[in-house]
Amino acid sequence: MSRPQFLTSESLPRTRMRRNRQFDWSRRLVRENTLSVDDLVWPVFVLDGEKRRETVASMPGVERLSIDLLVDAVGEAYELGIPAVELFPYTDENLKTPDGKEAVNPNNLVCRAVRAIKAKYPDLGIYTDIALDPYNSDGHDGLVKDGCVLNDETVEILCQQAINQAMAGCDVVAPSDMMDGRMGAIRDALDAAGFQNVMMMSYAAKYASAFYGPFRDAVGSSGALGKGDKKTYQMDPANTDEAIRETALDIAEGSDMVMVKPGMPYLDIVHRIKEAFGVPVSVYHVSGEYSMMKAAVQNGWLDNDRAVLESLMCFKRAGADVIFTYCAVEAAKLLAK
Repeated sequence: MSRPQFLTSESLPRTRMRRNRQFDWSRRLVRENTLSVDDLVWPVFVLDGEKRRETVASMPGVERLSIDLLVDAVGEAYELGIPAVELFPYTDENLKTPDGKEAVNPNNLVCRAVRAIKAKYPDLGIYTDIALDPYNSDGHDGLVKDGCVLNDETVEILCQQAINQAMAGCDVVAPSDMMDGRMGAIRDALDAAGFQNVMMMSYAAKYASAFYGPFRDAVGSSGALGKGDKKTYQMDPANTDEAIRETALDIAEGSDMVMVKPGMPYLDIVHRIKEAFGVPVSVYHVSGEYSMMKAAVQNGWLDNDRAVLESLMCFKRAGADVIFTYCAVEAAKLLAK
């Protein structure tokens, strides 16, 4: 029995979108975006002591490392071609104070880690976080008085923190605190101290997100913050125009690069900022995004390698130039295959 013919020669498509998809080589030739190791920055967690490693329970595969082990770990990243790392400290609880003074200690954990890494891998870029939450007994990014996070007083100590880290040898200071006016103040402070060539990357559009929980476990700030939140200084997830205003201010104050955080839930913000300003845009594939993906992989619900690379590619497609991701090392290995 013959099958009915629904298509005629006149109705058959002349343009067939599948033609360019039929071979691996043709898919590669017409690919609109590419992902490479050059796009990656690896955030790492450092803790005190020697030959110490601690798993971060809420971040499968992520560890806090003592400086000696961290130097070895970033060495692997360097050999894989990863351009830079960002350092986050797990500060001893006894060093946390309401004034966050450990942030300006020239021999604090971050400064010692910067010096150790630079001594062995001088060509590896180092970003350092500028914020008080790893050092503040309140768990906030700034100084707290009567339950209020103080803006201008916080900016003063952030300037000192930036100089402290620049003296240790970092390449990029990355204020993640979201205080008003901090980028201009830090730029002035760095320049006055002779660090005109130290770069600044502002966390320009950092949202008060539910996706930061595992990170706060990793740096040990979740307990101090308790049931509090950071909504008075981090951005409302409902807002997009505000992100444009925040970014414009940070660029005017001297930011060399800007960041959007979190990543995948905010691809529209990445795209808007790139389109509006044309500056180097970074995106942070944050702890909650990472942990959700890894939990699904552990349950057999996702293919790890495909999920990792697809997640990172979506940032490039949205317009990101730089991707901060805990998957950086495994992604570099996958890209090298």
